[in-house]
Amino acid sequence: MAIHLTKESKVLVQGMTGAEGMKHTRRMLAAGTNVVGGVNPRKSGQCVDFDERTVPVFGSVADGIRTTGADVTVIFVPPAFAKDAVTEAADARIPLAVVITEGIPVHDTVAFTAHARRTGTRIIGPNCPGLITPGQSNAGIIPADITKPGPVGLVSKSGTLTYQLMYELRDTGFSTCVGIGGDPVVGTSHIDCLTAFQDDPDTELIVLIGEIGGDAEERAAARIRDHITKPVVAYVAGFTAPEGRTMGHAGAIVSGSSGTARAKQEALESAGVRVGRTPTETARLVMETLRNG
Repeated sequence: MAIHLTKESKVLVQGMTGAEGMKHTRRMLAAGTNVVGGVNPRKSGQCVDFDERTVPVFGSVADGIRTTGADVTVIFVPPAFAKDAVTEAADARIPLAVVITEGIPVHDTVAFTAHARRTGTRIIGPNCPGLITPGQSNAGIIPADITKPGPVGLVSKSGTLTYQLMYELRDTGFSTCVGIGGDPVVGTSHIDCLTAFQDDPDTELIVLIGEIGGDAEERAAARIRDHITKPVVAYVAGFTAPEGRTMGHAGAIVSGSSGTARAKQEALESAGVRVGRTPTETARLVMETLRNG
């Protein structure tokens, strides 16, 4: 089992014929992802060779869905065109859109996330590494060879910390790892993933990675306290961030005591979550919790 992405998922890549799209499509295919097509209106009808796999290019997401039955799209388009790309995917009623693009204006993100909610398309991102179900499918830019299938579900704002925790727990393994992105507005939240992992029978423990800024982790803590029965271990990046400094992602903005790592730690611990001060300590807490049942 997994959340949002399985070996049965059929994946389109919007922007597949660009440099980043080509590179990461090749990596997704190597990881076993069932990439069924690319999308580029100017190259419709062409095919792209990736080692031993030839992938067709469609003129629109709707054409790709109609021909292949695709149910996931991964979006590698420049920020100026991202709103149109996501809107097109949502209009085609694709169930899942993974928006890798960084630097999308917030007002564009607000518009396309609202539109996607109306059409029933789930958005992962933007400004995210995507998601991976090890041994089954990889939609995005997460390295596929640093972990294995296992009982841990991971949801993270940070791409880099996603990779580090996957590596730290490589001998334990993961059901699904989801990088939700660190922008002020994202399509899928910690709470969404916590709920999905709670319902996944093969996820035994959930790891939540947050960072300074905003109140997403505090809201997640409230959800954990009231609705999540599986053990949760967390790491909050930014304990050593200088006061008054904006760090990292666009959403990592601290105002007074609101949004600090300490405030987030206290909220999570009050909900029964064990919080590590470093990624390595967090991994140790995960292994201890799994051993102790």
